[in-house]
Amino acid sequence: MKAPLFAAAALTIVMLTPAFADDRLNVPADQWLSPSQLTDKLTSQGYKVHKIETDDGTYEVDLTDKNGVLIEADVHPATGEILPGYDD
Repeated sequence: MKAPLFAAAALTIVMLTPAFADDRLNVPADQWLSPSQLTDKLTSQGYKVHKIETDDGTYEVDLTDKNGVLIEADVHPATGEILPGYDD
């Protein structure tokens, strides 16, 4: 009785694993916004950009919001959208 339950649990884990195996966005380099385009986009949304780096397929940006709160965010490289909860 324990064997079928174990097999079902193992199959469930295997089926879910690909969804978590690679969270990278895989946006081709020629589709990325330039750092200056990204800065312009974020500035137009009320942020002050302090630093931009690339890491694992996203921009990692240190910025300040309109309330003066410092934010470290992952940003979609092609759209400039802040990715809440993104974990590389």
